[in-house]
Amino acid sequence: MKPFPLPSATLYLIRHGETDWNAEGRLQGGRDIPLNDFGRVQAEEAGRRLRELAPMAEDLDYVCSPMSRARETMEIARGAIGLHPPYYRIDERLREITFGDWEGLTWREVRAREPERARARERDKWFYVPPAGENYQMLLERIMPAFAGLERDTVVVSHGGVMRAALAGFGLERRGQAENLDIWQGRILVVRDGRHEWR
Repeated sequence: MKPFPLPSATLYLIRHGETDWNAEGRLQGGRDIPLNDFGRVQAEEAGRRLRELAPMAEDLDYVCSPMSRARETMEIARGAIGLHPPYYRIDERLREITFGDWEGLTWREVRAREPERARARERDKWFYVPPAGENYQMLLERIMPAFAGLERDTVVVSHGGVMRAALAGFGLERRGQAENLDIWQGRILVVRDGRHEWR
């Protein structure tokens, strides 16, 4: 897979805070599950980290997934650094990867109900498509045009799957490894000068 060009801008990638389904290990994907109280604390922490990383945070561009857990994370983070919470852009392409018929289940439940399909996905997470869902290649093709259009230093609030696919798309992580990365809530993944690091 040929990498997409890295933007010249610095990207501050933030995964939404925790939801009850995250805490329970449930696949939420396209389901619009709200933040829980701990997720709101994580969102505020992300805002404080952003202020440390970018003292002129008011000069950044801000773009967000349309899903409520991402929007609430963005608004809490902006409020934590003294910015008007609702002033940011929504990009529909940044919504989470869809797990289709598996949404609402834990992985244990998926393995119990559909063991052959679960094993097939474990063998190839990048290309396996869950029933009525998406794979990482489909996600990559959806999100990379959104990243390609970023010209200013930008805060992007989205999802774990989106961030994994973006790292692979930029050639910063190898396909086959990117889809297994831990993507932390409450921290910021900074992509700058051809490198990425958690802050």
